[in-house]
Amino acid sequence: MRLSHLLIATTLVASSAVFAAAPAMEKDGKLVDSRGMTLYTFDKDSKGMSACNDDCAKNWPPLVATKNSKPSGDWTIVERKDGSMQWAYEGMPLYTYAKDKKAGDTTGDGKGDNWHIAKP
Repeated sequence: MRLSHLLIATTLVASSAVFAAAPAMEKDGKLVDSRGMTLYTFDKDSKGMSACNDDCAKNWPPLVATKNSKPSGDWTIVERKDGSMQWAYEGMPLYTYAKDKKAGDTTGDGKGDNWHIAKP
């Protein structure tokens, strides 16, 4: 009986790992969030640290990580100046752009020569 419980528990753990959602996905050679909105990186950021705060973060909303989010592989989490958490890819914080209105928009690419589409 104990062996069957162990097998069931192992199956459940393995199944939940398969269904764990990544914070973003690749589409057409770029990273997008769960709604298909383009993700961007900011040249003024450094690995593991966001330089986009306050008004900047209103225009460039961070890809929010929750307290239950778990880093994996190239996906990491950085703590922001305000204490909130943000997803990063290869250490670089990720953002959407407030003026992108629908999935696939890329109007933020090249803004101020500091913003670029995030690519895997």
